[in-house]
Amino acid sequence: MTANPSVFLLMVNGQIEGANFPEYDDLYCKYCFVYGHDWAPTSGLEEGISQITSKSRDSQQHFVWNFPIEITFKSTNPFGWPQIVVSVYGPDAFGNDVVRGYGAAHIPLTPGHWLMGRRPEFTDPKVVAQGEGREVTRVRSQGFVTLSFNILTKDMKKLGYDTTSTDAQPSGFIVSGMGYTS
Repeated sequence: MTANPSVFLLMVNGQIEGANFPEYDDLYCKYCFVYGHDWAPTSGLEEGISQITSKSRDSQQHFVWNFPIEITFKSTNPFGWPQIVVSVYGPDAFGNDVVRGYGAAHIPLTPGHWLMGRRPEFTDPKVVAQGEGREVTRVRSQGFVTLSFNILTKDMKKLGYDTTSTDAQPSGFIVSGMGYTS
């Protein structure tokens, strides 16, 4: 006889595949996860920083990072479902690293796209995944980042949550520029 589970697991692996930022070159990205109080990482990395890459010299001018993401969470309920926040940086005219865009997306169980953005750099990039204070910002598209995820859950059905099966599919979101309104 097996005991009834009190938590479920969400396992995420994938990668930040690349980006298109037509106006820039020599970019890198940082990522971090934002999640609710009932969630706790059990393995993997909550944040990371990629290598710098130059855009391809063909007509697509695509950046390729293929930067791996792997993390497992446990939770007692889906409230506060994890989000990934991606910040893209590159050099300005003086060689200083400056933010080129921010984006956030909920970790998917189904494929999809999500749009969100900002522009002068935030002290804490996790603010991209939060609502408070965002009403005073305006966004301008700078480019987009493509992520792919493989998602596996364990014990959600045993806890009474609908676990309609979906195939693991690539998912992406747009990273936008931002500015403050006066």
